[in-house]
Amino acid sequence: MSTNTHAAGAHDHHHEGGHAHSTFSGYMLGFVLSVVLTAIPFWLVMSGALPSKQITALVIMAFAIVQIIVHMVYFLHMNTTSENGWTMMALIFTIVMVVIALSGSLWVMSHLNSNMMPVHQMTGMK
Repeated sequence: MSTNTHAAGAHDHHHEGGHAHSTFSGYMLGFVLSVVLTAIPFWLVMSGALPSKQITALVIMAFAIVQIIVHMVYFLHMNTTSENGWTMMALIFTIVMVVIALSGSLWVMSHLNSNMMPVHQMTGMK
């Protein structure tokens, strides 16, 4: 029986390629943070706690960005040391894609809002 089969890797939390994996408490912390980062924007929208819709939208986008970072750290285990920096390239790519998706979504929603037919004109079209 080999002595290094179980003794050397019993408490090692890294794979051979440098990938870190989390413990149960790490996953639970990520889950709790994700729930909180979802519940607060939901409460902000439902209660109308902020004075304007624009501020509410900006706060929700900030929470979304933080939640993406939480997911990347706690669930995807991305950091600057593993995989010789490739995770940093993935982080930069993710940031670029999020900026494109958020700005594109806001642009589309803004144009839909300004180009929609008013309700009083739609009632007479039957």
